Amino acid sequence: MAEMATGWAGTSSAVAAPRMFVVFVCENSARAGRTPTSGKRHRPETPDFGWPFPVQEVVVPCAGRLQPEHFLKAFEAGADSVGVVCCEEGNCHHQEGSKRCRRRIEAVTALLGEVGLGKERLMLFHLPGSAVQDMALGAGAAAPATADQPLGQKVAAVRDEFVSRVATLAPNPLRTTGLSEDVPHQLESEDDSD
Repeated sequence: MAEMATGWAGTSSAVAAPRMFVVFVCENSARAGRTPTSGKRHRPETPDFGWPFPVQEVVVPCAGRLQPEHFLKAFEAGADSVGVVCCEEGNCHHQEGSKRCRRRIEAVTALLGEVGLGKERLMLFHLPGSAVQDMALGAGAAAPATADQPLGQKVAAVRDEFVSRVATLAPNPLRTTGLSEDVPHQLESEDDSD
């Protein structure tokens, strides 16, 4: 694991660039249900994944708000892999958020495959949402029972899956080579027209 955080096995360079990983986490996934209030804004609660190497976690109000640009910007900045942790479909506070996120990730992974970066670099994971429990508590009912597997085990399973999948990835070529300076859509800074 230490090798994963500092570099890649088999690199000829004496000093390997550290790997960069980004994980977007929905603030409503993997938290206990709570009674909704109009007067108090709760701080986001995200699970402790216990990453064995540095991971930049970005907490979002709903994974459905993520746009393709968010993923592409992370790769452009040199991320070797990008993960998204969202609520299970059917238990999203924004009803269709997890489905929107899945469709966008499918589109971006296809694009990553077409450009040669590798579609396996973008990963989607689901953890239990809290919408059903929050709505029940807001209506004065008892929160419905959660899934069969304890939450800690589900969080650990997401972490382990992410770690095993990134172990097989080569470094992001955009970080090592950068983007071309000759951008075809870039405009000239001077106007030569009369």
